[in-house]
This record gives sequence, C-alpha cells and structure tokens, in this order.
Amino acid sequence: MSPNGQRVLTRDIVIDGIWRNNPIFRQVLGICSTLAVTNLVLNTLVMCTALTLVMGASCLTVSLLRNWTPRNIRMMVQTLIIAFYVILVDLALKAYWPEMSRSLGPYVGLIITNCIIMGRCEAFAGSNRPAASLIDGIFNGLGYSAVLLSIAFFRELLGMGTVMGFAVPYFATNWDKWIIMVMPPGAFFTLASVIWIFRSIGLRRDAK
Repeated sequence: MSPNGQRVLTRDIVIDGIWRNNPIFRQVLGICSTLAVTNLVLNTLVMCTALTLVMGASCLTVSLLRNWTPRNIRMMVQTLIIAFYVILVDLALKAYWPEMSRSLGPYVGLIITNCIIMGRCEAFAGSNRPAASLIDGIFNGLGYSAVLLSIAFFRELLGMGTVMGFAVPYFATNWDKWIIMVMPPGAFFTLASVIWIFRSIGLRRDAK
C-alpha cells in the first residue's frame, strides 16, 4: 500500500521506472556511471545488470524491514543493505569474471553511492509492500539500463567501429572513427542528445 492508503498498480510501477520517472532522462541521476563505463557496450551491460540486481534486492530488503527500522537510523540501515548486496556482486565478479572486474575497476563498488538506489529505497520501498518494491527496483534499474546501453551503443559504434567487441562492416572499415566518443566528453555529448530526444518524445506524447 502507498502512504495515502491506495494500492500501487504494477502497471504504473513498470511505466514509471521505464519511462515516466526514468532515473536518467527524467531525474538526471546516476551520471557518474554514464561517464565511466559507457564507452563499451559489454562493460555497460555488466554494470547495468549489477545495478539492477542490487537495486531490486535492496528495495525488497528495505521493504521487508520497513516496520522494524527506526526512522532516525533508516538511511544508515538502507546504506548497509545496499553495501551488502554490492559486495556480493563485486566478489562474484572477481571470482567468476576477473577480467571484467579489472575492466570495471572501482565502479562496481561505487554502486553503493549511486543515488538512484538510495532514492528508490527511501521514496518507495520504505513505505510499500515487498512485491511492489521489488518490481519498482527492477524496473527502475531497467529504465536506467536502457538509457546507458543506448549511450554505449553509439559511443562504441562511432568511436571504435564495433558493438560488443564485434566489428560492424561499414563503421570498422570506411568510417573515420570519432575518438572523442570513447572519451568523457563523448559521454557528455551523447547523454545530452539522448536526454533531449527522450524528453522531446515525452513532451509530444503529453501534448497528445
């Protein structure tokens, strides 16, 4: 149940996470990871998967404990819960995919500080039922992932002529590669373009 006593509909939760309240192009949150890992699609996919898993598990746990968590220490408890799941994901990557763990460097650990997760735990999971909180966490993670993967696709394609490490025929041979796309400024430009496109689409849909 939501704070005003009305049941939160699953359809609304899904649409909010993917589109209406998207963490990136609606709220402009989680920008550090946009700049850090979106030069390669594979790195971005792994990072987005890790964040989505952590967000879903954290929101579920915060919701399960919401009636036993004193309000004056709730932020501390939420941070500890998020850190627990991030450590599990980080250790799993180091154990089963050490090359990817080295490639991502400290950014998996920095999921702990990602304001998207803390925001959903505080704004939704702390006052809603576990099932709804789990869905909210997963679909906010998927909304985040959709935007980051879009950015990574164009950055890798235009900057390296590849996608997921595989050469794209025209871009790998005839395309004059834009090196700036795999550098931080390329992330800024691509992020700005993606936000502009999605917000323009949203304004047109709202006008209709």
